[in-house]
Amino acid sequence: MSATPAPRRPVLTLAPSVLLFALLTWQVVADGPLRRADERVGRALTGSRLPDRAAEFLADLGNATVAVPVLVAVAAYTAWRARRGGAFRWWLPAVAALVAMAAVPVLVVPLKAVIGRTGPPGMAGDGYFPSGHAATAAVAYGAAVLLLLPLLRGAYGRRELVIGCCLLNVAVGFGLVRRGYHWPLDVVASWCLAAVLLRAVVLVVSRSTGRSSSRTPSCRSGPS
Repeated sequence: MSATPAPRRPVLTLAPSVLLFALLTWQVVADGPLRRADERVGRALTGSRLPDRAAEFLADLGNATVAVPVLVAVAAYTAWRARRGGAFRWWLPAVAALVAMAAVPVLVVPLKAVIGRTGPPGMAGDGYFPSGHAATAAVAYGAAVLLLLPLLRGAYGRRELVIGCCLLNVAVGFGLVRRGYHWPLDVVASWCLAAVLLRAVVLVVSRSTGRSSSRTPSCRSGPS
């Protein structure tokens, strides 16, 4: 009797993001060498040549008033397309994406309060780790891409969309650091949290898409 390979477990794919977030949190709380290096890099980037207006524009792309409406519009559009196509549980991917978006403040706000990292020079108070703006951008734009991918045919279009999303989030993170709103590790930690939330969206979208495609032949089968 041949042994069947065990299916890959989602928790294994989440391990790098969770471990990296734990490492960064430990370094920030313990004032470790990564935190000191992070603050040196942050000060250097704050003095970079990118104009303030351009950096402010990039940082603003992480505002909830900008990113969340983008996700809501994409969720509504993809749900409408799925319903028109007779997809099984057409509403599920859109709802999963919006729930992931709603989970961002639920995770970020308590972490900010518990860790209490002080901000860059000129920023008052504490609670800068992780970055809420970076997490908002990563989940909103990332989930929107995940909803759109099943509608695209051909690897080229999908690849370009994913690359564009990654570059957009890097730009948002750079804008936040350049304007002195966050340290670099605040942004990286937010990306780790976003990876966990987006992984859940991936599972829902893939299962919904798989069920829909598996039902399609049975609807079309039969004598012509």
